[in-house]
Amino acid sequence: MNPVAHDASTAGRALGLDLGTARVGVAVSNDARTVATPLEVVPGRDWAALDRRLGEIVDEWDVAIVVIGAPLSLDGSEGPAMKRTKKAIARLRATLAPPIVTYDERLTTVTAHSMLEEQGVPGRSRNDMVDMLAAQIILQSWMDGEAHE
Repeated sequence: MNPVAHDASTAGRALGLDLGTARVGVAVSNDARTVATPLEVVPGRDWAALDRRLGEIVDEWDVAIVVIGAPLSLDGSEGPAMKRTKKAIARLRATLAPPIVTYDERLTTVTAHSMLEEQGVPGRSRNDMVDMLAAQIILQSWMDGEAHE
């Protein structure tokens, strides 16, 4: 892993993560942080393997910041999923060099499912695609919000 810490305000690629219990959807931005692209799905049950793969992705893509979807309840409160995400973030902060920020991910999975349904992707083929697309939506939304600040 790249031991150099990155400043979130500088240009450089951003990595988007949709942390699920079984899988982690991964998306990456271009260098200018204007376009997010789905990258892959990493199994989420083996934390050591997940940490290792995310470290490889950070190095390979020269990631400057990691954006993780915050699974808030519809009313904005923190439920059990957010508590699990906070634990995962604490662990990832100890293993990844770039700073980690969170972004409200409410309804991203629903949006991803709808997009795939509109494209005619069969239900069984959607699982991995949904996770990557949700990561892309989280990252793109975060970048669009950053561009307006």
